[in-house]
Amino acid sequence: MVAVSSPSMSLLGQRSLLTIVRSAPPGFYLDGGPAGEILLPGKYNPPGANPGDKVDVFVYRDSEDRLVATTEKPLAVVGECAYLRVAGINPRIGLFLDWGLDKDLLLPIRETAGPLNVGDGVVVKVIVDSKSDRLVATARLNRHLDLTPSPYHEGQSLKLMVASRSPLGYNMIINDAHRGLIYHTEIQGSLAIGQIVEGYVRTIRPDGKFDLALGRAGYRRIASVADTIIEKLTAAGGSMPYHDNSLPEEIRDAFGVSKKAFKQGIGSLFRERRIFIDPDGIRLMAPGTKN
Repeated sequence: MVAVSSPSMSLLGQRSLLTIVRSAPPGFYLDGGPAGEILLPGKYNPPGANPGDKVDVFVYRDSEDRLVATTEKPLAVVGECAYLRVAGINPRIGLFLDWGLDKDLLLPIRETAGPLNVGDGVVVKVIVDSKSDRLVATARLNRHLDLTPSPYHEGQSLKLMVASRSPLGYNMIINDAHRGLIYHTEIQGSLAIGQIVEGYVRTIRPDGKFDLALGRAGYRRIASVADTIIEKLTAAGGSMPYHDNSLPEEIRDAFGVSKKAFKQGIGSLFRERRIFIDPDGIRLMAPGTKN
């Protein structure tokens, strides 16, 4: 469970612009507000910096639970997801992940989602552990993603991260906060776990889940083909004798698109509950129909 930040923890796990208060043998001490002075060790001191200057730092805890700062940039801050490599394993504690800092990020055993070896990659979210007030990683993403309705709308541009592969396609993390799905039929080639891509909301399903498309071109193409199919079906009285086994030439003559685009289009319309796909063709679904 993610801990709620108290005033003394408001900087923990975040990048902040802090003022140098004083210089001492260990390094610069920074103004952490309610958290007090925070040490920026000497090896991170920016050349030419002096008391009164501001420095961009990341704040975390050292081995003695003190807040410390670094000018190094982690691959993710609190609340963000990242694809990190396993740098080491302690069977009693958990796994240590390389996240771009000198000090590795702990993935506690209780937060793992499956066996991992040194060198393996894993999609995790950075959180503040409620028991230790330390920064840790979690691979149990469903516990820490927002499952409530979101303000996204169809066609909206999103940052997507590939979380895992499923029989239907790829499970995606949307803006570090929600989950969505891209179907195999809408992807040319394959995606890599942890890959970050541009995507768009294609459909918001009745259960609040999201069907996604890669890139604006992909969203527009699918939407355009789907609109064409609906127009043709309406003009034909609601049904047409075209389906997955129709010849590519027949589909191109009837709809002016490739068979692959046609299959993507009818797949989209079926998931939106706008058409039926029968063994001998497709037909419009009447409004309010459930099956």
